Amino acid sequence: MAAALTVNRVNNDVYNQLGATWWDDNAVLASLRVNLNPGRVDYFSRVLQDSLHRDLRAVPVLDIGCGGGLLAEEFARWGCQVSGIDPSPLSIQTALEHARASGLQIDYRVGVGEQLPFEDGSYPIVYCCDALEHVDDVDCVVGEIARVLQPGGIFLYDTINRTFPSKLVMIKLLQDWSATSLLPRNLHVWDKFITPSELQHILASNGLVNQQTVGLSPVANPLALTVALVRRKRGSLTVEQLSRWARHRQSKDLSVTYMGYALKPL
Repeated sequence: MAAALTVNRVNNDVYNQLGATWWDDNAVLASLRVNLNPGRVDYFSRVLQDSLHRDLRAVPVLDIGCGGGLLAEEFARWGCQVSGIDPSPLSIQTALEHARASGLQIDYRVGVGEQLPFEDGSYPIVYCCDALEHVDDVDCVVGEIARVLQPGGIFLYDTINRTFPSKLVMIKLLQDWSATSLLPRNLHVWDKFITPSELQHILASNGLVNQQTVGLSPVANPLALTVALVRRKRGSLTVEQLSRWARHRQSKDLSVTYMGYALKPL
């Protein structure tokens, strides 16, 4: 009999159970495309093209924890040569099928961030979103990111802060409370969340220099979000409608989700 989940064990098997639903508009995983992607894609675009003045055409880019390819396809449409890696075979299969149907060429592989199957200095841009809070060894993953980054390379990220507000929103509202829950239980574990200072220390210890950290927050306030989650559970709001209504954008609030970028020195 399989061991029961403990309070500090993330249920990453969810991605093998739901991996075929990444592009289903009314599925939980697909909500990330509508809910989170607009804010972080806008931010990453401004960092890469406006702040760092990078020409993205034909630039190799690595997506760590790519899931069903929600972000990988955004980068591919910018003209990047995208590779994606994820431990869930079903998610990778879904990503491959959707990319083909969309006319996009993306190199997807099954693998883990702790042991990237790429040579040193292979990529000028690496990003890891919705993933650092799911891994067992963040320092190891960041070390691998630093290894495969070229000198002068860019690391883009987002993750979840370990605060009281993040416990209330990500754990209680979205997972634990039956009247509002949207996500499977233990998809996120509060103990695995990473504070910005902890992440900056890990980046620095692996030779990466953090350049900026900003919030990624819903347009709706917490009370309105709670009401919308209740409406979704009662059937008067679909997952897609909820996701569009609670879409995220860049903010100054780092208390729940935050994003940023770091550079590997020349």
